[in-house]
Parts: sequence; C-alpha cells; structure tokens
Amino acid sequence: MKKYILIIEDDLAIIKPLEIILSKRGFLLKIARDGEGAIQILEEKDFPDLILLDIILPKMNGFEVLENIKKNPKTKKIPVIILSNLARDGEIERGLAAGAADYFVKTNFSIYDLVEKIKNYL
Repeated sequence: MKKYILIIEDDLAIIKPLEIILSKRGFLLKIARDGEGAIQILEEKDFPDLILLDIILPKMNGFEVLENIKKNPKTKKIPVIILSNLARDGEIERGLAAGAADYFVKTNFSIYDLVEKIKNYL
C-alpha cells in the first residue's frame, strides 16, 4: 500500500520539486498551502503516514500546526519533519521539543537526504 504524505507548505518553489521527487518514488501526496488548510485536512480524518511542515505559513504558523497535531490523540504519533527557513538554534530546538521527528533548514538540505529520512520514518 502506498504511503501518504501531507505537505504543509506555501512556497511553490518548494512544493513542485517535492511533488515530482516524492510522487516518482511512489508516495501519495496532499498539499495544504496554509496552517488552517492543514488542520481541516486532518479534521476530515484524512490521516497521513508522515507530514512535511513549513513554519512560516499563512493563517496559522507551523509551530501552532505542530502543537495541534501533537495534542490530538489520533494524529500525535504521525512523524512530522519540519522543513523551514528558520535556522536559529532556538527555533530548531522549539520544533524538536514540540514533537517534530526532524528539522531540515531549506537552504541547507538535499531533497535526496530528505527522501532517505522519509523512508526511515515510514
């Protein structure tokens, strides 16, 4: 059965390459372009196997989305990988402390390293 990944990201320059690479590797994808849209998807009981989460989002930031995911008993075990431009140690620590499985800084990551991490979590 194909694994389903929810990508919570507002930047098309990030979404498009992720869509291409991950769909070629057999993952089913759903995109939420803002925090509220992500929460709506999860409230519809559309539970992904993994979530890729940006922090700087319209309507609700990624830290708020992550808090929402981790406080819900039905979604708290879903691995969340943060993919953000926020690169200060405090922000990374905040994301990991809030329950993210991993944290990638957009300017420093290889999409192929990310794919390997995704495979490890699934």
